[in-house]
Amino acid sequence: MNKKAKTEALKAQDIIASISAVTKEKSISTDLVLDSLKDALTTAAKKYLGKPINVEAKIDREKGTIEVYTRQVVVEFIQDPEVDIVLEDAKKIDEELEVGDELIQDLDMEQFGRMAIQTAKQVIIQRVREAEREKIFADYTDRVGELVTGTVQQIEKGNILVNLGRTEALLPYREQIRKEHYRQGDNIRACILEVKNNPKGPQVIVSRTCPEFLARLFELEVPEIFDKTVRIIKVVRDPGHRSKIAVTTNDSRVDPVGACVGMRGNRVQAIVRELSNERIDIINWTDELSLLVRRVFSPAEVKRVIPVGENKITVVISEEDLAQAIGREGQNIRLASKMLDKEIDVYGDEEFANMTDEERADALREHVEEGEVAEGAMPGDAADMQDENEVVTEEEDEDSEEVVTDDDNEASESTGDDDSVMGEITNEAIDTLSKTDEDTDSAIDKAQRQSEGAEDDETE
Repeated sequence: MNKKAKTEALKAQDIIASISAVTKEKSISTDLVLDSLKDALTTAAKKYLGKPINVEAKIDREKGTIEVYTRQVVVEFIQDPEVDIVLEDAKKIDEELEVGDELIQDLDMEQFGRMAIQTAKQVIIQRVREAEREKIFADYTDRVGELVTGTVQQIEKGNILVNLGRTEALLPYREQIRKEHYRQGDNIRACILEVKNNPKGPQVIVSRTCPEFLARLFELEVPEIFDKTVRIIKVVRDPGHRSKIAVTTNDSRVDPVGACVGMRGNRVQAIVRELSNERIDIINWTDELSLLVRRVFSPAEVKRVIPVGENKITVVISEEDLAQAIGREGQNIRLASKMLDKEIDVYGDEEFANMTDEERADALREHVEEGEVAEGAMPGDAADMQDENEVVTEEEDEDSEEVVTDDDNEASESTGDDDSVMGEITNEAIDTLSKTDEDTDSAIDKAQRQSEGAEDDETE
């Protein structure tokens, strides 16, 4: 092997070693980098030759060699200038060639010139960057909802740029706990909220205010949650101030709340410190609504829980615990409403007992959205009334009663007897409610049973 061949072999080995280092550092496929290198070399060769011609590259990773050459077919008449070469021109290179033979000419990479080599370098860099972006986007898309730890790299207009190692993540101002302040170089934990695939590359958005962040912290601190012995049912938060987390277990030997609190509160206190002293209420989940409501409002004493339709409940609280149940600026009742997925009206026990008949009836009436039909507003033939598009709405005035639209007057007259029956039943229920607070539930049940009986009689 001559000196020139040895020098080219050494250079090729250096290139192969560099490729291996890049693939390990960027966590991308070696074949992808090699294909990019081949495309870069052929692009540089075509630029060096200055004419359209078929150029191929071959890389042998085992031997550490790189070859660049042209491949053409000898023909009588040229159809494709890049692939074909006429017999006359081919014989000038090799007199033994005939029509149909292949003409292969090796190219010296050192003669490509500085500009051609620079072009090849740009092609390789661009391909590697694109592959790295696709890899990062795929990896972090699968990790949405996971907990990550990074370093504060830059703070600009309230937004924090976090270095995660392989990429950078953005912690927007809206996803930060307001009382927290960071400096460049501080360590920071957050939860991956979403991954955007922008033209400049993937952008990872992280959050410290989402409910998933609190759930991931409990998984980190509580082994029983990590191994699925204790399950997190739901998390609601007012970031930086207060949160509620409902947990349960299928193992009767395990206390889910005690497991989350830890001995002397060490587990939950570690999470509280991470969240800048955010108060955390841990609730033992149950499917029984009345018991769940009492646990959600604990330690406030709940006197009564009265379901009102499917989306609302009325809760009567001990008068001395009313302020605690509502919370500062209604914070506790908002979180309780989110936890239960229901609208909640809270009253003190004395206030509820001193209500007038109209006030109490209004408190136990489910709010009706515009376009919905109120429950119990169709005592007659429901199908006929729906066909006539009868809709019962509520006026915004507090003292207003349910009103039937003008277009439905005819339908209202046709069911006047039914309305009078329902009016008598409703009045009887209200009279019974006003007698004593303890008999409220039974009066409602009685009214509902009589209503059902009246509807059955009318149907018959």
